[in-house]
Amino acid sequence: MNKKNQAYIHSINLKQKEMINISKDFFNKMKTRRTIRDFSSKDIPVKVLENAIKSAGRAPSGANQQPWHFVLVSNKKIKKSIRNAAEEEEKAFYTKRAPKEWLNALKHIGTDANKPHLEKAPYLIIVFAERYSVNKKSEKIKNYYVSESVGIATGFLITALHLSGLATLTHTPSPMKFLNKILNRPLNESAYLIIAVGYPENNTTVPVISKKKICEFLTKFT
Repeated sequence: MNKKNQAYIHSINLKQKEMINISKDFFNKMKTRRTIRDFSSKDIPVKVLENAIKSAGRAPSGANQQPWHFVLVSNKKIKKSIRNAAEEEEKAFYTKRAPKEWLNALKHIGTDANKPHLEKAPYLIIVFAERYSVNKKSEKIKNYYVSESVGIATGFLITALHLSGLATLTHTPSPMKFLNKILNRPLNESAYLIIAVGYPENNTTVPVISKKKICEFLTKFT
């Protein structure tokens, strides 16, 4: 028989007005989140990052298999190796692989093949997705809903970092197999995302962009 624990629902004792205020406060905090590209080299308490990664580990996942692995990098030599390999892939992307429509979509953001943030940011968090697990007998175990599960965990992570007062930049050079080699990760893991983490450099600017209004992405049946 499966053992079950009694679920603890934090909101069960909250009044509706309190719930609305909490949700509004959370939205106002998340509304201030912006991606930056110019990082300060100012150091970060590693415990903040570890707590954020622990929060990511609380995300729901298919069959509770938790098919993720996070690699935290501050070593300068490793960051330089990651930057060099990523820029090599990015140069091929911008000059050969990317269709014109994609490049046009990126114009207002101002990105190019140069990725200095991969060295300048004090920390990189590389998120890996476990395509399958391996047990103690070296047997392969199928994981379910891997991309969905890792995506949710990454959302938890970015949120936790933002609420801790840190800025982030997500980066997905394609392909990313070089990360397995540089970081000595096993074959069952695939690099999912690189997240640069740190404080904004002084006088950092961001593009003027807008977000869709809720009426554009919410449909209600009440």
